[in-house]
Amino acid sequence: MDHFGTIRAPREILFGSGQRRALGTVAARLGKRALVVTDARLAGDADFLAMMEDLAKAGLTLRIEAGTLPDVPVDSAVSAAEAARGFAPNLVIAVGGGSCLDMAKCMALLIAHGGRPQDYYGELKVPGPVLPLIAIPTTAGTGSEVTPVAVLSDAERSLKVGISSPYLIPTVAICDPDLTLTCPPGLTAIAGADALTHAIEAFTATRRPVTAGLTQERVFIGKNAISDQFALTAISLLWQGLEAACTDGANTTARAQVMQGATFAGLAFGVAGTAAAHAIQYPVGALTHTPHGLGVACLMPWVMEWNRPVIGTELAQIASVIGVADADAVIPAIAGLFARIGIPPTLAALGLDEDRIPWVAEQSCGIERLIQNNPRPIRRAEMDLLLIAAFSGDHGVIR
Repeated sequence: MDHFGTIRAPREILFGSGQRRALGTVAARLGKRALVVTDARLAGDADFLAMMEDLAKAGLTLRIEAGTLPDVPVDSAVSAAEAARGFAPNLVIAVGGGSCLDMAKCMALLIAHGGRPQDYYGELKVPGPVLPLIAIPTTAGTGSEVTPVAVLSDAERSLKVGISSPYLIPTVAICDPDLTLTCPPGLTAIAGADALTHAIEAFTATRRPVTAGLTQERVFIGKNAISDQFALTAISLLWQGLEAACTDGANTTARAQVMQGATFAGLAFGVAGTAAAHAIQYPVGALTHTPHGLGVACLMPWVMEWNRPVIGTELAQIASVIGVADADAVIPAIAGLFARIGIPPTLAALGLDEDRIPWVAEQSCGIERLIQNNPRPIRRAEMDLLLIAAFSGDHGVIR
């Protein structure tokens, strides 16, 4: 067994029902002038207002930025950071879904180092620590509360782009599953399916040759012994809780399983990385304007089918934690779960036009960071076949 591994994580993770009430005490140790990043809907929520009161009682001065937009347009992050600069915050607090957390990361970066988000696209471009950040997720999906990534949408590129640096990992993550109790079934399904895709892609990522510099030269180093433990546990938790959380949003056990699964998946892919399902979703999402989690989950069984010849060991391990008969039963089981919670089974059902498959294939292959992390190489002609299968629903194309 290869014992090489690494993990990068917040300095502190608080998980459990009611942990949001620790915010004031935690924040007071990190700063006195807090920029709170959320969205317009959450800004009037009773739980959010209670947290703001807790911060005020702890002696913090607050500025609330409630303008977060879905998928974080680059220009919105720039203008919000510029508007907040005069407040001179020494702490950023993010409350919300993945977009709120990514917006906060970007603002913490821009206020600390200046420049434009474009200056930091890619890996390891952030020059040093950003403002201390407390992340409080209200959905269970992206895992952004523990990851080194901020994802933005760039209108000039017509694609989502990422800033990846260990400096973007929040200082503290407060994960209170009670905050997800009002999350509607559709969003619960999409976010949870995104988390399960994160866990599967991290667990089945390529394993790179180990060198002394590997962890210092890359943000995402591929499959390793430590990330595997988080990924496999995440798969187990999400398998147990996701369908139940979608069916009965008041099921506190299921909500806790899904949120913990999403956080563990974030810890796993935050170091191992994701792969082909995410690479393909970027251009697919740009064309179909569908939620990220919906796209990656639609693609995941098809990418797993492509990877099947080289991930037999991983499929057997997944089978053991989700309780299916053997490795051959895993992909149908994952596809079945996604179908039951409303994930489209094909790219056609997702809304992709068939004549855009060549463009999607070209764009996907160009996202080398993700394609090179896939355990089985995918060249351009093979990408065409994979996409035809995922569009038509014909497994025979790639078997």
